[in-house]
Amino acid sequence: MISSVSWIPKGVLKSVPTAADPPSKEELEEILKSGVLGIREESEDEENEENMNVDALKQDDELARALSAADALGKASSSSKGVTDSLTNALKELDMDKYDEEEDGVELFGSGLANLYYPSNDVDPYLKDKDEDDSDEEEDITIKPEDAVIVCARNEDDVSHLEVWILEDPTDGDSNMYVHHDIVIPAFPLCTAWLDCPLNGGDKGNFIAVGSMEPTIEIWDLDIMDEVQPTATLGGIIEKKKKGKKKTIKYKDGSHTGPVLGLAWNKEYRNLLASASADKLVKIWDVATETCNLTLENHTDKVQAVAWNHFAPQVLLSGSFDHSVVMKDGRLPSHSGFKWTVAAEVEKLEWDPHTEHSFVVSLENGTVTGFDIRTASSELSSQSKPSFTLHAHDKAVCTIVYNSLVPNLLATGSEDKMVKLWDLSDQQPSCIASKNPKAGAVFSISFSQDSPFTLAIGGAKGKLQLWDTLTDPDIAKRYGKYANRPKPPASV
Repeated sequence: MISSVSWIPKGVLKSVPTAADPPSKEELEEILKSGVLGIREESEDEENEENMNVDALKQDDELARALSAADALGKASSSSKGVTDSLTNALKELDMDKYDEEEDGVELFGSGLANLYYPSNDVDPYLKDKDEDDSDEEEDITIKPEDAVIVCARNEDDVSHLEVWILEDPTDGDSNMYVHHDIVIPAFPLCTAWLDCPLNGGDKGNFIAVGSMEPTIEIWDLDIMDEVQPTATLGGIIEKKKKGKKKTIKYKDGSHTGPVLGLAWNKEYRNLLASASADKLVKIWDVATETCNLTLENHTDKVQAVAWNHFAPQVLLSGSFDHSVVMKDGRLPSHSGFKWTVAAEVEKLEWDPHTEHSFVVSLENGTVTGFDIRTASSELSSQSKPSFTLHAHDKAVCTIVYNSLVPNLLATGSEDKMVKLWDLSDQQPSCIASKNPKAGAVFSISFSQDSPFTLAIGGAKGKLQLWDTLTDPDIAKRYGKYANRPKPPASV
């Protein structure tokens, strides 16, 4: 399955990603502790067991032969001196002490094979294309500035990894899409967030933060291939101890103590990352120092989603299984915040990128609700009415995303296997297109910043799907005028 998809801005990845350095002894020990290399399928175990049985039979035969040989040697011990003398005489005849002192003109392989030996690789005609092969190999891994890049968090056969997909620019009409490289990760991924904070120096970086079933948040460098360790880790477990039936776990300072269900990178304060967890907490991290700056305790159940406001980057939303959404303003740390009650467990939150006052929340019961923060009351017990409520899907709406180019255009994805596009104009939502992308239950969708009408879709079937929404006649008619407009400036 694909649990999360993230577009990477064009031109950000290195044209030729760096090969990872071999892991140190300490890193290898850490990898072994994480259990990444210990994952095997039951069928493999059975096959190995069968092979072990065959090997055991072979070893029994070899052991029997060895015992027979040992017995024979034992019986021949009386003649060992004669054998030794014969061997000594044979070595004298070979004159091994002068083996390297060959006479000039002697050909090692005989005259018939001499023409197969070349003094260097430069004159060997069979190696004349070596440089061309190296060039072809580098060309195969080269990422062009016009190529689109998508990162998928994926789990298949109990193996979790990040796939870096390349969508080539369709210069000749048809576009090629393939996995450029992948990163094996130790735990089932639940959410991702791309960030450009320069963790390795320079002005900008190219990293993906991953939340998983573990309390650790891992940050991986997308410009490194075959990497085995994250660049940074936020929180996590130091050690586990078990005495009888009692188990104790020691966490890093500031760590979550449950799975990390949601992540949000702050594009203005680029070192800040917000996280939501099953431990009922929201945390704000400084990824540069790998420390937790602030812990928010505004919910009474699992926190599923977090989102920073696009216009006021100090304002953070969080949504929970406790049927509530809370807004906190970092400029007012002593303020208790604003709270909205919703009809079911929160699945996802999204701020409107075209106005600072509006956000939408998708729920487990298949509905999507919109709110205007200007109607909020400072009293947490007060009930602010939603701007709209729509029954979007027949099952949980796992994912929602606004289009960054077209105002009031919202996409929704659901466990009912459908993806729908909505026009939210005048707070009166209407469905303008729908599609079954053959992805199974839909867990994550995302519009491209560089090609705003292209929607990436990930779901239970584990296959990345793309929807060029302009191929829908109604979408093309309604929004075609935006297709040739300049894209909004990237907020990174």
